Amino acid sequence: MPGFKTFTGTAAILDRENVDTDQIIPKQFLKRVERSGFGQYLFFDWRFNCDGTPNAEFELNQEDAEGAEVLIAGANFGCGSSREHAPWALKDYGFKVIIAPDFADIFYNNSLKNGILVITLPKPVIDQLKTSLENGNKKLTVSLDRQEISAGTKVAASFDFDPYWKEMLQNGWDEISITMQYDEEISQFENKMGVV
Repeated sequence: MPGFKTFTGTAAILDRENVDTDQIIPKQFLKRVERSGFGQYLFFDWRFNCDGTPNAEFELNQEDAEGAEVLIAGANFGCGSSREHAPWALKDYGFKVIIAPDFADIFYNNSLKNGILVITLPKPVIDQLKTSLENGNKKLTVSLDRQEISAGTKVAASFDFDPYWKEMLQNGWDEISITMQYDEEISQFENKMGVV
């Protein structure tokens, strides 16, 4: 995975609470065995009408949300079942950052493990970000190094972040990458123990 340090991208607002993983990626699309290709099915039941045409009322189908890479969501985002397909779909669609008042724990951890920066902010701060976006500034800059979110030239929010996951995301590491850093020590141990 590429490392995450500072990123500027278009932000979209999904002003809904309790968005569960069944809405993020409906069950009928879970038959794929690879992690790619799920983006086209993201929020499928909301994005599309019954006849397959785009739902003009859905937030991500609005012109302002085109190409969005930052998602501002409501409370309890990612609740429901623990399917890892939900962050796969969000990442494949193009989202690199998700900001919400809180997240379901399993979804939060699955997102981090898949390289998505998930940021928890108090609702009043999120409301200020939304106001900034609604007033014409459609891009946000997210600095993981400084743990800040900027709208234009103004720092709009600071956020806390776990140091372990900060280092993981900054370096583009996953848990396998961490293990492979000890490849030499593992080989020495295996040789010592007679493991072939």
